[in-house]
Amino acid sequence: MSEESGEKSFAPTEKRKRDAAQKGDVVRSRDLGTAVAVLAGTAVLHMAGPWLMRALGQTLRAGFTWDHRSIEAFSPGPLLLAALLVALPPVLVIGAVVLVASLASQLLVGDGRWNMGNLAFKGSRLNPVSGLGRMFGPTGWIELAKGLAKLAVLGAIAWVWAQGHVAQVLGLGRGGVRPLAAGAWEMTTSLMFALSAGLVLIAMVDFPIQLVRRMLRLQMSHQEVRDESKEAEGAPEKKAAIRQRQRQLAMGGVANAMREAQFVIANPTHFSVALVYDPEKANAPILLAKGRGEKALAMRELAAEFDVPVLEFPALARSVYYTTRERQVIREELYAAVAGVLAFVFSLKRGERPPLPAIEVPVALRFDADGRLDPKAA
Repeated sequence: MSEESGEKSFAPTEKRKRDAAQKGDVVRSRDLGTAVAVLAGTAVLHMAGPWLMRALGQTLRAGFTWDHRSIEAFSPGPLLLAALLVALPPVLVIGAVVLVASLASQLLVGDGRWNMGNLAFKGSRLNPVSGLGRMFGPTGWIELAKGLAKLAVLGAIAWVWAQGHVAQVLGLGRGGVRPLAAGAWEMTTSLMFALSAGLVLIAMVDFPIQLVRRMLRLQMSHQEVRDESKEAEGAPEKKAAIRQRQRQLAMGGVANAMREAQFVIANPTHFSVALVYDPEKANAPILLAKGRGEKALAMRELAAEFDVPVLEFPALARSVYYTTRERQVIREELYAAVAGVLAFVFSLKRGERPPLPAIEVPVALRFDADGRLDPKAA
């Protein structure tokens, strides 16, 4: 039923997730970016506090210090420029750290991708109807609920912090300027760290939600899964053409050997070994060619073309394949087994119809399809 209706109930494949990421559809958590940015900015403020306080102090001293020349030739431009040059470096450092932390957090959760297409102009974003739909639709209500929940969490944290710092706040006006500034700065960073912890807590809840929402958004129907699988594996016609080309290449490599072969032992299509016995060249059968997969099938086709007998003895075919190199004589332990096959082939060439011989492969030379010794292999 789901296949006919196109219901998207299958988890997205890795390819679908990669394609979506290339189009800019990645996990995004604004709460995570906000938490990282605020936490990084607060940490820099805490560490760069003395630097920033000195810069502010210099700016204030320059602004409130004047002499008769300042009154006679009043020129605020240089004063403002000097104050700006003093206060600007720490502000730029804080801003750069916040920017880098925010970008890094989004790149890390977004598969490390930066999609410039997201910066392109889209007229739909200016459509008031679409905007109202987002505001008053299900997504808008969900975002409103999230906003209220975040406000409640951060408000509670601020209230708890205030309860523990009432005495310090009330005592700020009892000292000099330096203690006042230092105390105010310490309490400000303390409050920011507390709020940052709340933002981190909110991000830890929001990020899994965004992850699940993306997975649901990328779910696939049964037809989409089949189409993707077909695309990955290739159309049947394309695969058949590839196999044909592979077989042609294999044939070209073993054609000469198959012309010399007297018989082929197969298993039944995975392995093929072509052998010849010429007492003038060697005292035992020689392996002319061997192959598995497409090459084995090519050898069988060439054997049919050259009228070379093909006999199916799986265990013997694997044993010869894994123990003998091409253009070498077979192992001595296989003489008896191959001799039985050779006698059967000679009988066929004399026009006789003998029964298929019983071939016994030594236990120590029995292999499975992966080349592992297997005494039970037949």
